[in-house]
Amino acid sequence: MAAAQAVQEMRTRVVLGEFGVRNVHTTDFPGNYSGYDDAWDQDRFEKNFRVDVVHMDENSLEFDMVGIDAAIANAFRRILLAEVPTMAVEKVLVYNNTSIVQDEILAHRLGLIPIHADPRLFEYRNQGDDEGTEIDTLQFRLQVRCTRNPHAAKDSSDPNELYVNHKVYSRHMTWVPLGNQADLFPEGTIRPVHDDILIAQLRPGQEIDLLMHCVKGIGKDHAKFSPVATASYRLLPDITLLEPVEGDAAEELSRCFSPGVIEVQEIQGKKVARVANPRLDTFSREVFRKEKLKKVVRLARVRDHYIFSVESTGVLPPDVLVSEAIKVLMGKCRRFLDELDAVQMD
Repeated sequence: MAAAQAVQEMRTRVVLGEFGVRNVHTTDFPGNYSGYDDAWDQDRFEKNFRVDVVHMDENSLEFDMVGIDAAIANAFRRILLAEVPTMAVEKVLVYNNTSIVQDEILAHRLGLIPIHADPRLFEYRNQGDDEGTEIDTLQFRLQVRCTRNPHAAKDSSDPNELYVNHKVYSRHMTWVPLGNQADLFPEGTIRPVHDDILIAQLRPGQEIDLLMHCVKGIGKDHAKFSPVATASYRLLPDITLLEPVEGDAAEELSRCFSPGVIEVQEIQGKKVARVANPRLDTFSREVFRKEKLKKVVRLARVRDHYIFSVESTGVLPPDVLVSEAIKVLMGKCRRFLDELDAVQMD
């Protein structure tokens, strides 16, 4: 029985010890364990696989993906970071820039401003096409000139009172429709995601006048095209108390974990610790510094239960980004199968 439990733990848990981590490698492949049928079975996969949405708002999404291998989970993460397309500033035509920010630095800053435009409605620009058309290019104009405020107090030293337009923000970027774009996109839909991104600071007489071309691209080519601020996953924590923890030890155990993980209850006049919500734990392993407590707790993670966190830059909602990542992965699988079919025919 003990041997069977050890094998089951090895197959389903990644165990965190005081000086290392055990069971980090996947071992559930055919022929590795006697008595276990680990051959691939689609019906079994469909039965065990599930996705549970835990939290979703305008820009962030947290969901659980259960019943998959680390390779698939990491594929989703990498696709979200590098292969879901967005629109971003690619070319900057500088007509006048007398600010202290060099043209190249200014162009780089503009490229990193997320643009609120659905990339699915645009095509990739053809290589060598410098002008662009309404189906592959968005155009923005930035024209700001700093002047003195004639109504400012004489003894004022505050730039916000002394100068007009001394701070250039992303809200100063105005969309210039190409072709029939004005008919396709209502006013206000094509814009920077955030209107308060500081681009440069000016002083009286200084001016920025430029034209920007936004094109469709992916994060693999440049980070400015990445649609997410963060996309990460972690394994679901599994915390087990190997024996009852009571009294002051229960309070001390609670302080070893993130708030809400260990709850101290009053039972028959005694303080008793219990695991309330292991999901909240960050596994600092502080408990291993307590000589009396480190042997009463087992820290582990569920091997096939992934907690995904996706934070969008605001270009697209996070649930749309996940669905687009799935489409990209499906396209990769189709291409791979087509290549196999072509090899077999040869």
